[in-house]
Amino acid sequence: MPAGQSHASLLDFFIANFPHIDGSEWEARFEEGLVMTADGVPVQANNVYLPNTHLLYFRRLAREPEIPFEEVILFQDEHILVADKPHFLPVTPSGLYLHQTLLNRLKKKTGIQDLSPIHRIDRDTAGLVIFSVNPKERAQYQNLFRDRVVKKVYEAIAPYSEELINKLPMTYQSRLEESEHFLQMQEVAGETNADTLIELLEASKPWARYRLTPGSGKKHQLRCHLNSLGIPIRHDQIYPILTPYQEYELDFSKPLQLLAREVAFLDPVTGDMRHFMTNKSLST
Repeated sequence: MPAGQSHASLLDFFIANFPHIDGSEWEARFEEGLVMTADGVPVQANNVYLPNTHLLYFRRLAREPEIPFEEVILFQDEHILVADKPHFLPVTPSGLYLHQTLLNRLKKKTGIQDLSPIHRIDRDTAGLVIFSVNPKERAQYQNLFRDRVVKKVYEAIAPYSEELINKLPMTYQSRLEESEHFLQMQEVAGETNADTLIELLEASKPWARYRLTPGSGKKHQLRCHLNSLGIPIRHDQIYPILTPYQEYELDFSKPLQLLAREVAFLDPVTGDMRHFMTNKSLST
């Protein structure tokens, strides 16, 4: 709340400073507890305007898909929080998702409003996601992923391929760029910008369990690479065929069989070697 302004109430402040949003919408947000203090405590529309204080507000969704799976906090200290994310749950708000996101669920669960993910995994992917707790340290942790000094290991269930099995382990390389459809990536000619180490963990025809270690962090890299090798990940709704987007009536019976299993890195703040593993598993 900036100094130098005078308002009869918080509602008056929001209406005056955000004229593109109808006053009735602000009233509804207050009524639904979507305007709150930095500590996550809802405030009232008629509360007194206090300069030099901070408020958070969230947009109001007429309807939001319910994700009936719970995240688990595997580790938490004053620097980082490590969560085990279920399938179908987005990491951060976007599109139809606001409250049903890993970030907002964890903020509500822990009361830590400064939580911020230092990397992302797809909504369809389950497994490890690391959050920064202290905003002053956030850049140091994010730089670990930028500089590719974090070891990330994934696991996937995909078709068994006799031809491919004889070539494993292998490092698959290609150049990935966005396609005409924003949801899909595509391989194109040119200098390599994505590489994945692929290893066989278990064969259970017609499926197999693969260990995937990305050397880069391109969007949909693992999904794209396995698809290009003729073994698209089980229940993938984007590769090789993009299926119609499900908004509300989600099919929870076919989760993408991709799991962020392991993360290891040297903590830039504490100097400790960090190593985390998911408690989740995939099924053939």
